[in-house]
Amino acid sequence: MNVFDKLDAHIPLSDEEAMLLESVQALARDRIAPKAEHYDAAGKFPWDNVHGINELGLNAMFVPEAYGGAQLSYVAYLACVREISKACASTGIVWATNFHGMKPLIDFGTEEQKQRLLPRLAEGALGALCITEESAGSDATGMKTRFTPDGDDIVVNGAKIFITNGDVADLYLVFGKWSEIDDPKKSISVLILEKGAPGLNILRKEDKMGHRASSTAALSFENVRVPRANLLGQPGDGLRILLASLNKSRPSVAAHALGIARAAFEDSVAYINERRQSGKRIIEFQGIQFLLADMATDLAMCEAWLWQLGRRIDDGEQDFGVEASMLKMRASDLAMRISTEAVQLLGGYGYCKDYRVERLMRDAKITQIWEGTNQVHRQLIGRSFIERQN
Repeated sequence: MNVFDKLDAHIPLSDEEAMLLESVQALARDRIAPKAEHYDAAGKFPWDNVHGINELGLNAMFVPEAYGGAQLSYVAYLACVREISKACASTGIVWATNFHGMKPLIDFGTEEQKQRLLPRLAEGALGALCITEESAGSDATGMKTRFTPDGDDIVVNGAKIFITNGDVADLYLVFGKWSEIDDPKKSISVLILEKGAPGLNILRKEDKMGHRASSTAALSFENVRVPRANLLGQPGDGLRILLASLNKSRPSVAAHALGIARAAFEDSVAYINERRQSGKRIIEFQGIQFLLADMATDLAMCEAWLWQLGRRIDDGEQDFGVEASMLKMRASDLAMRISTEAVQLLGGYGYCKDYRVERLMRDAKITQIWEGTNQVHRQLIGRSFIERQN
């Protein structure tokens, strides 16, 4: 049993959660991983994988029982994200976006909203999180999408870019600015938009470097009428909801990145144990062992931090924004480094699509960019140590 087998054996899961994780691992190994290369090459949305995930009822794991779910721990969710992403990063982010997009509905929605919308999510509906605009990336306060109250409706006008699941989602969590509030921060509000709303247009799907099977779309909203009943909280509550939501989605992005990193590491180890140069297995060269030791140590420490932070969140801790930034930043940087080293260790084969490390390296890159660039996270972490002066 190697160090990672030992670490996985100590993930804090209940017996029920451990059994579910075994089912997810089997699905990832037998159904998702074998099709990952095809979906990537074709840039085709992995509907079969989504159907397999829904057959296991995985959306239900983050929906409370009162609304048709079978809620499990946040740690269990993170473990499932890592396993699915290890098999196919595109499928991992398609599924995880359901959590990213709809967790604010669970945390901040009214009873009526939850009763009406969450059963759909538990049954397998796809979600989308709509924040980014051409003028608003890591700084969400620059968004220009406008919410104008009109009787019992809210009229939405604007556009969003880089929206995961944007063209396939059933439920959209949309952030915009309330027309009657002038302050750019205090005006941010959030609502749920349902599929098929007149005026919701899919402008294009992006042709991406990695995560090619995951659909990423640009959207426009042209006088889209949304019932006032779909507003989360009050006008102006959006920034508070956004920050709380990102703090819980960033460990999920870290789990996603660590799935990519673990896949690249395992592929590297398998290859250098078999491949020979100058009469020796590559793994027998000291320089390679040093490289392997550094990667393994960093990966083990990052995964340990993932489970530790996940457990703290399950225990009800609320103030973990800096820790979430640390985890997201380190896990995504590590995924990029390990996948790049994997290509190097496989040599010319690593550069060819016959081996998945080429795809893993392409998939890893975006994890350093989305959910806040790592430059922004470094700034957030650094700022946390500024002492207030009287």
